[in-house]
Amino acid sequence: MILINLLPHREEARKRRRESFYASLGAAALVGGLVAGAVFLWYQAQINTQRSKNTVLQTEIQRLEGQIKEISTLQQEIAALRARQQAVEDLQADRNMPVHLLNELVQQLPDGVYIASVRQEGQVVTLTGTAQSNERVSELLRNLGNNSPWLTRPELVEIVAGTVNLGGPRDQRRVANFNMRVRLLRASEVVAKPGAAAPAPAAATAPAASAPAPAKS
Repeated sequence: MILINLLPHREEARKRRRESFYASLGAAALVGGLVAGAVFLWYQAQINTQRSKNTVLQTEIQRLEGQIKEISTLQQEIAALRARQQAVEDLQADRNMPVHLLNELVQQLPDGVYIASVRQEGQVVTLTGTAQSNERVSELLRNLGNNSPWLTRPELVEIVAGTVNLGGPRDQRRVANFNMRVRLLRASEVVAKPGAAAPAPAAATAPAASAPAPAKS
């Protein structure tokens, strides 16, 4: 006997497959949502951790900037103190500079040269005087440039021929009136000058400074 199934089995199978597909889709969506939520929470935790680290770094940077400002202020104060110390040392050294200047002029002045005036501005000394000839002026320049540890860089500003009356209207002699500049060194510069001898104490040179630079004949 042949049995014929008249029930709509194809529709039932199609319905079961559809329900199974929807159930799988819902499960996949649920799993995807859970995974996405877990990933979001993990990234959020990483972001919060990094923000905490950034906050700590910003705090440390601000603290270091404050220390840097303090160090800069200390460096400025140290520089100011060194400048004051150097100024005091320069003033102490400058007290003996006129003594050394006059002493050197007495020692380096050649025969036939007479110094009329000496003017000092800082470390630059201007000498005005009279010499028997131009060769005497050249000799003075060489002495000041090569033989003196306290004087350096002599420079002839002007030399003019003139005459000197020796007693009568007909007893006159031709001379060279000169004007020159020379730099007077401090004690610290004398020590650093190549080939320079050790500077003598001011007390030892004081007697020589009290005597004027005489005319040498």
